[in-house]
Amino acid sequence: MSVNSAEPPAEVDVVLVKAGRTKIRYGGVLLHDDGTRLAVRAPWAGAGARDFGFVRFEAGDVFTEYYWRDRWYSVKEVRTAAGALKGWYCDVTRPAVLAGAELVVEDLDLDLWRSADGKDVRRLDEDEFARSGLPERDPESAAAAVAALDELERLARGADFTALLA
Repeated sequence: MSVNSAEPPAEVDVVLVKAGRTKIRYGGVLLHDDGTRLAVRAPWAGAGARDFGFVRFEAGDVFTEYYWRDRWYSVKEVRTAAGALKGWYCDVTRPAVLAGAELVVEDLDLDLWRSADGKDVRRLDEDEFARSGLPERDPESAAAAVAALDELERLARGADFTALLA
């Protein structure tokens, strides 16, 4: 299915798993699936607003979320209800799995934020990742997660970041 497809958009449930448990589940519309990359549009699914200090997610915000079956991250473009771009919130995850109408991703605690103007790029939650035990329990997956965060940061600091989502 692609954005230009004559097929109606498909509803999907995005399931974010963390430490073996469902962290959050929310509905969205599958905009694109080329077999490797998927795009989903969904409203902010959090309970109330969440203020990170550098960005605030709130009711009415719209997320266009990009997932890959062959990459260890997802990228979420965040816009206000009026369409103003806030920036991109990136999660380091295991590669996405679409099973029926469920898109399942496993959160590995590392995150990255890139502001709309590209001037604020910050790595997040490295302390949570260290406390997760993944580096000791599964060193290979931990190394893939750190490499994914490094790649995201390199892309976010470059001029071609949005090409990743085109």
